[in-house]
Amino acid sequence: MHTPPWMPIAAAETGVRCFAPGQSNPRVTEYHNTTNLKGYDDKASWCSSFVNWSLAQVGIVGTGSALARSWLDWGQPLALPRVGCIAVLSREDPSSWKGHVGFFLRADGEHVFLLGGNQLEEVREHFYPLATVLGYRWPLEAAI
Repeated sequence: MHTPPWMPIAAAETGVRCFAPGQSNPRVTEYHNTTNLKGYDDKASWCSSFVNWSLAQVGIVGTGSALARSWLDWGQPLALPRVGCIAVLSREDPSSWKGHVGFFLRADGEHVFLLGGNQLEEVREHFYPLATVLGYRWPLEAAI
């Protein structure tokens, strides 16, 4: 199985993080510029903006939305995750609009591990409860 072309790009952003109050990381603003939050600073949630930006670097059009759950209607669904797919998670209440999104790395019996933006306020690998996964998506333009 090969590495999807957007994964090295996303991984190269590891360590990009929010700046202190009163300042803003221009790189996060660049992520937002691929979404409906164009021009926003790093104080606005940016997980979806990071996924949109990462895919755009290889010519794949994302959702254009800063809402994590917007990815549930994008691309094609996967019954089983694969490295690099977009994992969409619920946050707080599973029936609310709130969520989180990142690139799937692996899972164990209890957690899903993602590479994503705004994970503890930076681009990094982090884990989430497996029960919060709402779906896995894959770009229509990319071979499975």
